[in-house]
Amino acid sequence: MIKVSVMYPNNPGARFDHEYYRDKHMPLVKARLGDACKYYTVDKGLAGGAPGTPATYVGMCHIFCDSVEAFGAAMGKHAQEIMSDIPNYTDLQPVIQISEVVVGH
Repeated sequence: MIKVSVMYPNNPGARFDHEYYRDKHMPLVKARLGDACKYYTVDKGLAGGAPGTPATYVGMCHIFCDSVEAFGAAMGKHAQEIMSDIPNYTDLQPVIQISEVVVGH
C-alpha cells in the first residue's frame, strides 16, 4: 500500500479554507479517484514540535492506494479538474510525497 501526502506549508498571511478542503475538495478527489483511493484522511495543523511554535503545515491530506500505478492511472484522468479546484481553498503551493506504508493500523 502507498500513501500520497499533500501538505500545505503554514506560511504567514496565506489563505487556506479548511471547511472547503474537507467538505468539497477531498470528496471531489475521492469521487474522481474511485476505487483507486481506498480511503483518505484530512489533517488541520495545530502546533509545531516545540512548545509555542506554529504547525509546519496548515493542512494536509493522505490518500491511501494499493500502488503508485493505481494512483497514477486514476489521477491522470482527472488531474486537471482536481488541480483547478485548488484556488477555491488556498493560494499555497502543496508539497507532495508518495510513501510506502510499512506499518498500518
